[in-house]
Amino acid sequence: MTTTLTRRTAALLACAAFGLATPALAQDKTVRIGVLNDMSSLYADIGGPNSVAAVKMAIEDSGLPAKGWKIDVLSGDHQNKPDIGVNIARQWIDNEKVDVISDTPSSGVALAVNNLVKEKNSVLLNSGAATADLTGKACTPNTISYTYDTYMLANGTGKALTKAGGDSWFFLTADYAFGHALERDTSAVVTANGGKVLGGVKHPLNSSDFSSFLLQAQSSKAKVIGLANAGGDTTNAIKQAAEFGIVAGGQKLAALLLFITDVHSLGLKTAHGLTFTESFYWDLNDKTREWSKRFQKVSPKNAMPSMTVAGLYAGVLHYLKAMEALGGNPHDGAKVVAKMKEIPTDDPLFGKGPLRADGRRIIPAYLFEVKKPEESKYPWDYYKLVATIAPEDAAKPIESSECPLVKKQTQ
Repeated sequence: MTTTLTRRTAALLACAAFGLATPALAQDKTVRIGVLNDMSSLYADIGGPNSVAAVKMAIEDSGLPAKGWKIDVLSGDHQNKPDIGVNIARQWIDNEKVDVISDTPSSGVALAVNNLVKEKNSVLLNSGAATADLTGKACTPNTISYTYDTYMLANGTGKALTKAGGDSWFFLTADYAFGHALERDTSAVVTANGGKVLGGVKHPLNSSDFSSFLLQAQSSKAKVIGLANAGGDTTNAIKQAAEFGIVAGGQKLAALLLFITDVHSLGLKTAHGLTFTESFYWDLNDKTREWSKRFQKVSPKNAMPSMTVAGLYAGVLHYLKAMEALGGNPHDGAKVVAKMKEIPTDDPLFGKGPLRADGRRIIPAYLFEVKKPEESKYPWDYYKLVATIAPEDAAKPIESSECPLVKKQTQ
């Protein structure tokens, strides 16, 4: 026994000394992907089971299973609670040997998991969480943010509405990391473009009654009421704002984060005229239409994909491309992320674009407006394009980054 182990160890050391791939690495073509999101509450329609379907599509489209790779998918419901999210992620990494945690809507959960993933040297492939801090002051060598962030939303919707005359704002903000970051980043854009923030109010996550918050916003006389929330909170606020006659009274609602599933839930009669920013729309071009129609067939809810679902597909596809380039699974998260940054990104949904040192995928963003009912010509025909935001304007300039990796790189 001792002789066998010694010879094997010597062989492995010899391989390492001469830069050769070890037999273990060459043969290890197994990957475990954990989809961690809200499966049952206010963000479930945005991702939830649809995210799992998108990950399975990415695995199939990567071609790796046909090449002998074994790729498993696990899913978990973090219930929008950081402690639950971290506990699931820790169990997955320690006991289930999960290599990458993906999706993670709810910025509080994502920031907590971000710390764990760095500690465990795994990978966080974020598509659902919006906080720009994941590629800013909280960035790590183990995390990628693929789809959008609060900087993009603020510089899309916030700038457009302020320049269009909406120069006074009042915020309804979800009281956790995402809402705080979105209000912070949008306020900075509003003031930078000559507007004023007249005030704001924080509301609990998953609120059902927005009446007192909307009354405060109404009495502020602000031209724009910024909804710094998402999912069910956004749709509830919009429905109740209509009951209060806020838009009819001359104030404008800014849905700072709106998804196609939200518009579908609201209906065009209620949602029409809303202006918002996204990095993906299913009906944007021939490639997005072809993929989205394929996705709809496997969607548990027969839905068109949200922005975060599309970003998750693209992110997992690129992650698997990096795994293949490495020749096997090194079980070294920082090494895999470094390879993801090194090789070109190219997918049918977002096209080509760099993955920066801070982990941010650089892609265009789009300012959309929800169509009137009579403007919609077919199912899920909900958006009209107002403006395209260049990739370099949709992400925080790298020279302004608070990411320690960027600072280290430039020293």
